[in-house]
Order: sequence, then structure tokens, then C-alpha cells
Amino acid sequence: MQPPSLIAPAPWSLTGNGIVWLYKIPKAFSYNFGFLADFQQNSYEAGMGGVLLMNYETAEVGPYQELLFIPALFKVKEKLAFSISKIYVSTHESAWNGRENWGIPKELANFNILTQPDGTTHVQVSRDGQTFFTAQVKPWGPRFPFTTKVLPMNRIVQQHQGKLLLTQPEASGHAQLASTENISSEAHFFPPVQQLKPLATVALNDFKMMFPVAEVL
Repeated sequence: MQPPSLIAPAPWSLTGNGIVWLYKIPKAFSYNFGFLADFQQNSYEAGMGGVLLMNYETAEVGPYQELLFIPALFKVKEKLAFSISKIYVSTHESAWNGRENWGIPKELANFNILTQPDGTTHVQVSRDGQTFFTAQVKPWGPRFPFTTKVLPMNRIVQQHQGKLLLTQPEASGHAQLASTENISSEAHFFPPVQQLKPLATVALNDFKMMFPVAEVL
């Protein structure tokens, strides 16, 4: 991937909104459909993961959208962490800098996100003219504050140029439970999560996020 005109080293400060689908993911599903890298296959620990759709309104590389899959918890050099095995973003600047800063294997895709007045969000993600991910989500109930500071496993491990990188992002904002009225993806591009039942769907609103400099393990 060629460098963009905008090089943005860590740390990053981001704002935006998003949707989180939480799953208990069978190990066989992740090994068959999860696009696991070798280090992820060798360090698999427990199948708790999720799908995140993020709409960043501000970032060091400008606004962009993001769809990612977290298959499990992994144990790398005695440290437990989540890890991203498949991820798409809407801009080249985000893709290249994400790989260089944190080893996140970002690929490019086209995003179409439409939120209706009642809060229902329709999502389409495509690549090479083919729509491979669709979802329809409707928030319900009261909003409540959230912060990642209370999460014991708020860190991700990735690999870049033979090195393992550990990053502990922080985020805070407001959240709201949501109903998944539809979700589907093509296995060639993204894990077919329609085969899984979400433990919960959460809509994130007006969050602030900080991605620090990665630690080399």
C-alpha cells in the first residue's frame, strides 16, 4: 500500500458514533471464517468478540468510516488482549496510517450509512462494486454514559512487519441498547455473522476516543 499525502503518527484523538455487536463466537467459526493471521491462530484464548461499525466525524486523518471483526481474546506473551482480524475503512489515509501506527490490517471499502429520523440506521459496505455487508439497527431505551476505563481487557494486539504491537485505546461517551433488525455479510469479504446470534447490540453516541502510541511486545 502506497503512503498517502497525509502521514499521521500516533496518538490520535477521534470523535463520532457507532454500533457494536457483541458475540460469543465459536472457535470453529473464527478458524473457518475469521481471517485469522498465524499469530492469532497460535494465541487463541476465548471466543468473546464482536463487530464494530464506526463513523468517525473527526480524526487526525479526517472523517472516515470503519467496519471491523474481533474474533476472540488472545494470549500473547502472557498478556490477554483482543485482536482485529478483518477491517475495512473508507479512506486511504486511515488505511495506511492504521497499518503503520498499530499494525491494524485496514483495507479500503465504500460505506453508505443512513440514519432515519426515528434513529434507525441502515448500513451498506461494498468493494469492487459488490455489497458484502448490510445491517439495519434501531436504538431503544434510555441513553447511558460509558467509559472504557472500567473494562479490564481494553487493549488490542496486532502484528506489523514481524513485530507484535499492543495498544490500549480509551473511549467515553453515551450508549443505547439497540435491536438488530437485519445483518448479513458475504464470507469472501467478511465473516458471515448472520450465522451468529448477538449477545447484545449497542449504539454509541457522541464518543471521544484516544488511540495512543503502540507498545512493542
